Amino acid sequence: MSDPRFELHVEVSGTGPPLVLLHGFTGSSATWAPLRARLDERVTTIAIDLPGHGRSPAPAASGPPAAGSRAEHDAFDALAAALVRVLDERRIATASWLGYSMGGRVALQVALRRPDRVARLVLESASPGIDDPGDRARRRAADGALADSLLRDGIEAFADRWMAQPLFASQRRLAPAVLARERARRLENLPTGLAWALRTLGAGCQASLWPRLGELAVPTLVVVGALDEKYQEIGSATAARIPQAVLEVVPDAGHAVHLEAPAAFLVAVERFLREGVGGSRAIHVASHETHR
Repeated sequence: MSDPRFELHVEVSGTGPPLVLLHGFTGSSATWAPLRARLDERVTTIAIDLPGHGRSPAPAASGPPAAGSRAEHDAFDALAAALVRVLDERRIATASWLGYSMGGRVALQVALRRPDRVARLVLESASPGIDDPGDRARRRAADGALADSLLRDGIEAFADRWMAQPLFASQRRLAPAVLARERARRLENLPTGLAWALRTLGAGCQASLWPRLGELAVPTLVVVGALDEKYQEIGSATAARIPQAVLEVVPDAGHAVHLEAPAAFLVAVERFLREGVGGSRAIHVASHETHR
């Protein structure tokens, strides 16, 4: 298996059972700062900067893998192995894993590759990938074009363009200070790192995990925002295919539930970590086979 030799920045705090936190695209470990003060009262949080984000550099001298190549899929397996090594280095046998958006896809990869290292899994606004090879190729090309525009126009223009997507429209209701804080955090990332991540860790580069969801023997909480119709569909279909999964739809929140409804998000996560699937509340929404 190829080894991109990921150098991962890790922040550990709190006491209690370990919980790994994986952010979304353009984020970093700082994504979780507002929540960790409370989480740290109950668990040991292990917040990791994914490659190309925050203080985790993109692998040196590594361009994007060829479309459809073995190396393309190996990048995700190698990243999953690197994340498991974070536990090894701290002599942690198993941990719960929480991933948001891109981080959720990565956490799902870990859970399928190394279920023995995952106690519980929380997927926030995350997709198991893109089933159709043609759609996957189109997404890969679109992300490549985005990477080109990022390097051409600079990170400020890119960040504003990224957040102008309809997917993030509900965040415009947030307080100006919160919006300014989140924008400043996005701008701390290096353009070259984010461009690498678009070309290597995007949904178009990951083998679809939909066919494997039935293999997952890990208690799983799928969290989506009620204002995020696309990911309600994806979340419902995901939870329906995982044997020990429940779906939580958080009212008055969009894609970034942890940011838009932090109190409700914490209640759902803490209840799940404490009580498991049996103690979590399943809220069902209409399921459409929209595998994006």
